Amino acid sequence: MTAASPDLGTPRTAGPDLLRSVFRQHAAGVAVITAHGSRPVGFTATSLTSVAAEPPLLSFGIGTGSSSWPAVAEAEHVGVHILGEHQRELAATFARSGADRFGPATSWRTGPEGVPLLDGVLAWLVCKVVTRVPAGDHRIVLAQPVIGDPTGPGRPLLYHQGRFNALRD
Repeated sequence: MTAASPDLGTPRTAGPDLLRSVFRQHAAGVAVITAHGSRPVGFTATSLTSVAAEPPLLSFGIGTGSSSWPAVAEAEHVGVHILGEHQRELAATFARSGADRFGPATSWRTGPEGVPLLDGVLAWLVCKVVTRVPAGDHRIVLAQPVIGDPTGPGRPLLYHQGRFNALRD
C-alpha cells in the first residue's frame, strides 16, 4: 500500500453478512414486481436489472421462501413497476411480510395479460417470463417486456443503507 492509497479497512470473509453490508452501500432503484396466481401477489425488489436491448430483457431476483414465489414460479407474465419518491409507503407495504399488499390503501387495476398494475408509478412494464434460473435460495427471473408506459410523474425512489430515499439535487 502506498502513502497515497486510501485506508481499505480490514477485509472480512465472504458470507451473507458481508454481502448485506456491502450492498447497503449500493444505492438501488426500487421496483415492485406483481403477478397473478389464485390472487394478486407482489413484492418490493431492488434487484431489477436491464439485461439486453435486443431482444429487450430484464431480470430480478426473488427468494424461494417469499410469499410471492409460488405465483411468480407459475406466472407466464409479471408486472414491473418503477416507484417514485412519493411512494415510500407503497414500497414498504410490498416489502413487509404479512402486509395486505393489495388492500384498500393500494391503488391498482388489472392490466394486460391479467397482471396487477399499480397506479401512480414512474413507469411500468408487463413482461413475459422467459426463464427462472436457480441461484442459491433465490431464483433469477429473466423476462421480456411486451407492453408498458414510461411516462409516470415524479422522480425515482432509491434504497440505500436499509432505507428508502429520494434523490438529492
